Amino acid sequence: MQKQATSKRLLGAAVPVGALRSKGGMGVGEFSDLAGFALLCKKMKLGLIQILPVNDTGFESSPYSSLTAFGLHPLYLRIESLPEYEAADRAIKKRIKDAREKFGNAARFSHYQILKEKLEICRELFDANKTEIIKSAGKGRLSDWIGQNSWVKQYAVYRRLKEVNNGKSWKEWPEHRTVSAQDIEKLWNDKDLREDHIFWAWLQEALDVQFSIAAKAIADAGIILEGDLPILMNEDSCDAWAHPEIFIQELSAGAPPDMYSPDGQNWGFPIYNWENQEKDNYAWWRKRLAVAGKYYQAYRIDHVLGFFRIWASSHSDYSSSLGRFVPYAPITSGDLKKLGFDKGRIRWISQPHIPTGELWDALKNNWGGPKNDSEIAAAADKAFSKALEQLNNEELWLFKKKIKGEKDIDNLELHPAARKYLLQKWHDRVFLEYEKGRFAPLWYFRNARAWETFSVEEKREMEALIEKRRVKSEKIWEAQGKRLLSVLVESSHMLPCAEDLGAVPACVPKVLSRLKILGLRVVRWFRDWDKDGQPYIPFEKYPELSVCTGAVHDSSTIREWWEKEANQGQFAGFIGVPALPKTYNPGAAKMILSKIAAARSRFRVFQIQDLLHLSNKWYTENPASERVNVPGTSNEFNWTYRLPATIEEIAKDKDVIRAVAELRKIKPVKRKKTG
Repeated sequence: MQKQATSKRLLGAAVPVGALRSKGGMGVGEFSDLAGFALLCKKMKLGLIQILPVNDTGFESSPYSSLTAFGLHPLYLRIESLPEYEAADRAIKKRIKDAREKFGNAARFSHYQILKEKLEICRELFDANKTEIIKSAGKGRLSDWIGQNSWVKQYAVYRRLKEVNNGKSWKEWPEHRTVSAQDIEKLWNDKDLREDHIFWAWLQEALDVQFSIAAKAIADAGIILEGDLPILMNEDSCDAWAHPEIFIQELSAGAPPDMYSPDGQNWGFPIYNWENQEKDNYAWWRKRLAVAGKYYQAYRIDHVLGFFRIWASSHSDYSSSLGRFVPYAPITSGDLKKLGFDKGRIRWISQPHIPTGELWDALKNNWGGPKNDSEIAAAADKAFSKALEQLNNEELWLFKKKIKGEKDIDNLELHPAARKYLLQKWHDRVFLEYEKGRFAPLWYFRNARAWETFSVEEKREMEALIEKRRVKSEKIWEAQGKRLLSVLVESSHMLPCAEDLGAVPACVPKVLSRLKILGLRVVRWFRDWDKDGQPYIPFEKYPELSVCTGAVHDSSTIREWWEKEANQGQFAGFIGVPALPKTYNPGAAKMILSKIAAARSRFRVFQIQDLLHLSNKWYTENPASERVNVPGTSNEFNWTYRLPATIEEIAKDKDVIRAVAELRKIKPVKRKKTG
């Protein structure tokens, strides 16, 4: 299917594969369930199904924390569809039946327990049939598949090594932390290890077959399948292990501080070495798109801003408030000298300076118990000796050169009051010197002690310099974004859809539009934030090259937003329906979804939860229970959402099918004439 086939105006449903329920599932959605879901969507007159990433993440439930850019997740395998299942003994068949009964009725699925059970059953099936499977891997169907999917050798070797190392990150393995392509090939061909390697290849071939069948069923139903390609890879991934040259592993990607995360976000994922990737014409990315293109006609680029510039912090820090944009036009020591800053003042603005008395005061005022002068003195001495070095016999101290970040301060095992104070002071600087003589301004540079010592004229000149570098950087970002995204566009028939949320530089929408990449418009956040009252952008002003949605996997559903977060009066006035009920119901859902469906965006995509609210049958008592993920939290709730009933049961609900089908008939709202 070519890109022009995705140029039609479409209404779609977003659903994680794991959320699907069916009679044949084992407590979690499987690739095979997508075929049944496609039939339901066809009844609803939907033209697009959007799913979350489906790559193998191991026992990590977040689909954005992949162990591989290519391998699929065993969680989504339907074991009974394996050719080897037919001859399985009673014990295996009973184990599957018992697992279905154990996990089938849970409100949310247990990622860890179900995956563990599936992998153990697959091992049993493999062991019972390994003679034929290994024979096929030597010369047969599996051998042919391995030949067409060379990435699986690295993946299989990595998965075996991870297993024998009790699931630890490859950075903690006693051996094979650093490998060449020849090393991996040698391990793959090791006769003593062959059986384990073939197991993982056999599993991936089976997943590929099942996902391909499901993707064909979706296409046969006349529906586009949109996948999700996270831009970043887990540092503990096969790709970071086997291809360290395409990453900069000393830096960690994240997001700068904002109103929701004042310390920023440090995701722990390495950033890309685009310079090295350019040497082989971005072969890794081209291969990644080719694999995805076997299943999808469109794909979502998660965090597309990362192709323009990425917010990067040191791996030695927990937070990202000491981060910087990469790439960035640096402020140099030469620039600072031109402004009259000598060596001492450059150090003053780029390194925290700690007065002796401040550390003592921090301990005295935050001791947390009966004060004992000798104990306070001992705690202070320990902090000074372990973390700091005195500056020229003054009552000022600098951090020791061995201190590279917040984690190093943490590891000193200081008194909590000293630890807290030093962690705060670690960020007290105007500039971060990330390479010798190259500086980037901190996000909170105006809060630094050094900034307060500047004269009015110095502040004006420094801000002018920082702004000049920002403008220059934006040109660099635009050139990089255009170059990298052009590679993606030209390398695949799939239609790219960008997740372009957050603080977006002006160059981003320009490049996306030029390359005909659809941007994302989340109604609750698509507002004129600089105007009084922060009004919503009218639906007639939504760009045609966009995906419009009322909620995403990282947000509350429309129902929870309406009942707990929204300014109901403002939004009701915006859509022109002042009589909307305060408690969400199918009537409110119909009015709100109908207005969103009228947006001029090419794709209007709703989470399946939001579509099901068009019927009274599918309301949970607590709307928060229908969320997919709560950002900033790590628990068994996130990423484990399940439909409230099986696909087969939902398909019997004529009310919801009729209500969703009516949304498709809604025409785009016309632009108002001006003048």
